[in-house]
Amino acid sequence: MKHWLTTTAMLVALGAAAPALAEGRECVSSPSEALTFCVNVGPTGATYDVTRAGRPVITASQLGLVMQGKSDAPATRVAAVARDSHDATWEQPWGEQRLIRDHHNELRLSLAGEGGAVPYDLVVRVFDDGFGFRYDVKGLAADEPVAITDERTQFNFAGRWDAWWYPARGVERDEYLYHRAPLNDVTLAETPFTLEGDGLVLSVHEAALTGYASMNLRHVGENSFKADLMPWSDGVLVRRTGPFQTPWRTVLVGETPAQLADSRIELNLNEPNKLGDVSWFEPGKYVGVWWEMHLNRSTWGSGATHGANNANVRKYIDFAAEHGFNGVLVEGWNLGWDGDWVANGDKFNFTQSYPDFDLPALAAYAQSRGTNIIGHHETGGAVENYEAQMEAGYALYESVGVHVIKTGYVKPSGNIVRGTNPDGTPQHEWFAGQYRVDHEVRAALAAAEHDIALNAHEPVKDTGLRRTYPNMISREGARGQEFNAWGRPTNPPEHVTILPFTRMLAGPMDYTPGIFDLTFGKTDVNERVQSTLATQLALYVVLYSPVQMAADLPENYARHPDAFQFILDVPTDWEQSRTLNSVIGDYTVVARQPRGGQDWFLGAVTDEQAREVTVSLDFLTPGKRYEAQIYRDGEGASYLTNPYAFETAKQTVTAGESLTLRMGAGGGQAIRFRALD
Repeated sequence: MKHWLTTTAMLVALGAAAPALAEGRECVSSPSEALTFCVNVGPTGATYDVTRAGRPVITASQLGLVMQGKSDAPATRVAAVARDSHDATWEQPWGEQRLIRDHHNELRLSLAGEGGAVPYDLVVRVFDDGFGFRYDVKGLAADEPVAITDERTQFNFAGRWDAWWYPARGVERDEYLYHRAPLNDVTLAETPFTLEGDGLVLSVHEAALTGYASMNLRHVGENSFKADLMPWSDGVLVRRTGPFQTPWRTVLVGETPAQLADSRIELNLNEPNKLGDVSWFEPGKYVGVWWEMHLNRSTWGSGATHGANNANVRKYIDFAAEHGFNGVLVEGWNLGWDGDWVANGDKFNFTQSYPDFDLPALAAYAQSRGTNIIGHHETGGAVENYEAQMEAGYALYESVGVHVIKTGYVKPSGNIVRGTNPDGTPQHEWFAGQYRVDHEVRAALAAAEHDIALNAHEPVKDTGLRRTYPNMISREGARGQEFNAWGRPTNPPEHVTILPFTRMLAGPMDYTPGIFDLTFGKTDVNERVQSTLATQLALYVVLYSPVQMAADLPENYARHPDAFQFILDVPTDWEQSRTLNSVIGDYTVVARQPRGGQDWFLGAVTDEQAREVTVSLDFLTPGKRYEAQIYRDGEGASYLTNPYAFETAKQTVTAGESLTLRMGAGGGQAIRFRALD
């Protein structure tokens, strides 16, 4: 019997009835005993605390749920205790890492109280690199409706911390720049919420977000934060019927940012694949009718400058076929784009195209050339209109052989329309309240019936659901490349050094890298891409997605054939990934090995400071020689004054060596390590 079992747990494990405790403390440690999670139950309710190697990380923090029409009396006793250990490896159908180890210890406490308190189980899983806990509410009749009006979950952090954050519930959803601030300067934060303290880094998020509202974190006291759920329009947070489980509340814990980035807790806390064989989806790279619209060279709407016309799309298909891209995104093909489509998303039609776009003919032409159309469904946030047409829209795409759709939900946060109030005014929901959360799962299931994968923009944040529904392939959910066309200011260089340790901890991001015309006629750096050419290559490795866009216009790639070669070579599906030397907000270095391959690829990016970073090549296979094909900033490269300074080089390297990466201001470096033997 492992020593982390308490006397009560030993009785349960041996099959004996555990005594009900008036109050008590139950703990569970991670497999290596690095982390310990303890629950205290007493007259004032249940709290938890967490230590790492004896150091307090989270001090006594409240637990519990409050439901409308039911007693809000807290849990004051432990009715039962159960424990389990798990150590298994599972395989992703696609991903940043093919084989994932799930190694954790579990504690399940059945909690009850007096005065009509609703009983629930608290389920805790502790890994060496973090933990997750959830509420499992069993004491409800199968058809009993419940409304959650508060989640008491708190996170009281021990010590001094700085946070990487932006205010939650802004009108632009999750499309804001991150800032570093003292923890107690934070007000209401979106998750993942990343903290840096004395020798530790943490990130708070959630896993398996289904049938529930998205969680923000509200500052409620010194170092103290509380779960703050996006409510329904009537103030209720969550509606459920019968027994239910909440999402997991997760905290990653490490000594370096790299350890956070390489954690797989979010995936491990989701259920296994429910879709079965998804081999109809192939990770890959795509081009498309997209960036030209953001540059105002063509339009989504109809007319003389309509971008989604047959001739223009055929041009992109030919380019994709010539260079081996397996997808061509076409936006603006369907009726509904004319006028203010954000305000009038209910006018979108997902089966009727503009007269100058022939979907069946273009899809057939693409397939004849070895590529395919990537579909597009912008909803303007009009969820009801979309759900009424989803089946027909997916069936249409299936009939012409389309297997991937990019969806969009452009609407100011808090203004998603759901029906009307009694007085006839529209009901407005949050973009990541339960209404949208439930919708995205329904969309994924409906799409899967037609062998279609979804790449959601303006999405509900990722919480690892791609394990359960592997057709949820990628999401946006942060400031992406399009802000470099019209954002004021555009994304600063530090943005891509922060994303891997904040937004990317949630899951893949469709950032749409690969812009080679970095200035497009702009002289003010705040109105153009704030990077060097080499940075755009490095992003294909640094920012993971199973679908990566070569986002620029075809003619711009023709001007830089040496740089374009890296985009042609870099894969999007990986055997393993390792985050190397990285400092959040300063620089990031990532290495990945292609699935089933011997090569490795490396991407490095820096902020507005030029710097040199030395990295060990110990990720390479010992005893093998590799040709390092290097794509780097040239002499004097700077995102401010000389973004196009670029050079390539080659050298032979082995696992026992190190490389010094030289990057200009706002610069980067990309390397392919080609196995020689």
